[in-house]
Amino acid sequence: MTDTASFEEFRQRVESSRTTQMPEFVARMRLDAAGLRALQERRLRALVAHAARHSPFWSRRLVGLDPARVGLEQLAQVPPLAKAELMREFDEAVTDRRLSRGLVEDALARTTTLPVPILGRYLAQATGGSSGQRGAFVNDVDAYVEVSSAPLRALMSSGVARELPAQGFRMAIVGAKSAVHSTGLAVAMSRPGDGPVDRHAVPVTLPLAEMVARLSAIRPDVLLGYPTVLARLAAAGLDIRPQAVVTTSEMLTDELRATIRAGFGVPIFDLFGSTEGLMGVTEPDGSAFVFNSDTCIVEPVDADDRPVPMGTPSTYVLVTNLCNHVQPLIRYRLEDRFTQLAEVPGSPYFRASVEGRADEVLRWGAVEVHPLGVRAALLKHPEVVDYQVRQTPEGIDVALIADGALDPAALTCELRGALAGAGLAAPVVTVARVGGLARHSETGKLRRFVPLPA
Repeated sequence: MTDTASFEEFRQRVESSRTTQMPEFVARMRLDAAGLRALQERRLRALVAHAARHSPFWSRRLVGLDPARVGLEQLAQVPPLAKAELMREFDEAVTDRRLSRGLVEDALARTTTLPVPILGRYLAQATGGSSGQRGAFVNDVDAYVEVSSAPLRALMSSGVARELPAQGFRMAIVGAKSAVHSTGLAVAMSRPGDGPVDRHAVPVTLPLAEMVARLSAIRPDVLLGYPTVLARLAAAGLDIRPQAVVTTSEMLTDELRATIRAGFGVPIFDLFGSTEGLMGVTEPDGSAFVFNSDTCIVEPVDADDRPVPMGTPSTYVLVTNLCNHVQPLIRYRLEDRFTQLAEVPGSPYFRASVEGRADEVLRWGAVEVHPLGVRAALLKHPEVVDYQVRQTPEGIDVALIADGALDPAALTCELRGALAGAGLAAPVVTVARVGGLARHSETGKLRRFVPLPA
């Protein structure tokens, strides 16, 4: 079976599963505290039992836990898991013994606008996340459907859903072209007439005028995209009237929110999404994220992985994904800073504010390049461990830490193509392997995209 045929079969199973399960996903949002806890613990026991039985890595790591009795309190006995360790132990950490890191990386390398299913059962995505360190994550049909339904069920649970056409609505996704990223994958999964949502891709790497033209033709009911790009579109006078705007993947600053609100005049939902499965959506025009606690258990912790009290910013969050049984993530460390907020009456779901990610847009006169266009090329190369991109007058200089063999010429060519595709004429790109990357002397943070001084 060809990659395209294999994906089409997978996609149809996803759409069928989404249609069947969506009523349950929406109903779960009405659970009280006791009901949510019971659901979490039931799913946690199933996850621990499956992981211990089918993964050598997790069998060792979960020693001492009784799968039939484990609850939220016992979860703290499991050591936190870092991305580097998970990637190093990948082959023993997955529960399908046929899976391997090599199979996953091969599928990711062949991914274009369509993903490449693995063993006919799984899809992989790559992420750099806030840490910048590359990770590869695998989901089966049901896990992908549950995680990816978070934005849709948030709309369905809000008053906005009543304004959307009952027979289905159009969603324009201003995001990644490649299905390696969740926004590109969401479009690949959609076909006209499949379910209530007709998704249309508007790649963020396109020149602004072409994005405006595409969106004017689509006239979406829901507009989803990166806030820096949506603000540019709003300021460009894009004449569409969606019922809702969903921002994602970047920090939604007050300035960006004001520009987007003024341009489109509709409620803004902000979406926190992670390839690892943690999803959060704000209320319309709100700033507090409500996370998918029925799918993920969240623990805000300090630098030593100790719990932090409500109202105190965390250093990390530990995430336990309750629906991914093929690549179990139990107390997996995400390098995002959360501040837990009090529950709202009637909802026990985890609420927090998030310190956002704010990569800089690179500008050469009228040409603007979103960091995603560069990052997508880097994520195609599993040898790239970490990186920093510096803008130059004619292009970019890329410093990277690489593990094993890397073809700098091929990567340079791909990066030139990404810049040229965004409208930069004759871009000059250099790629250099380095032993380390410069970090801020006080915070230790790495600025991954460094634009030219204003």
